[in-house]
Amino acid sequence: MVKVWYENPAGAAPAQGLYSHIGCVEGGRTFFVAGQLAVGASGEIVGAGDFDAQFLRVFANMRDVLRGIGLDFDAVVKFTTYLVHSQDIGNFMRLRADHFPKWFPGGVFPPNTLLVVDRLVKEEFLFEVEAIVGAP
Repeated sequence: MVKVWYENPAGAAPAQGLYSHIGCVEGGRTFFVAGQLAVGASGEIVGAGDFDAQFLRVFANMRDVLRGIGLDFDAVVKFTTYLVHSQDIGNFMRLRADHFPKWFPGGVFPPNTLLVVDRLVKEEFLFEVEAIVGAP
């Protein structure tokens, strides 16, 4: 059985959002999930120009990928997040505060690295998330 746990070691500076400093997988396998984008079931871009809509679609797509291998968000060891506009950091934090407690009901959250980049694979994409995941 795989066990995923998170830790904020004593003496470390406090996390600056809903994440932990360390994520660990004990036993099992590790998956590296490609960055998920705001793409609908037919391949269309969802929420062009709408960060909130893209956030929800990206995490819905991430959940679909995880469920496709029999997992859910509780198997996530670490996220890496890419934003195109630094102005969306506040929106990202607000949406995480709204949704992460439902997706991670234990009240602890995986580590996350947040990067602001020039652009993603298509100009219309505002947001992308990749993950490292642990599985039995």
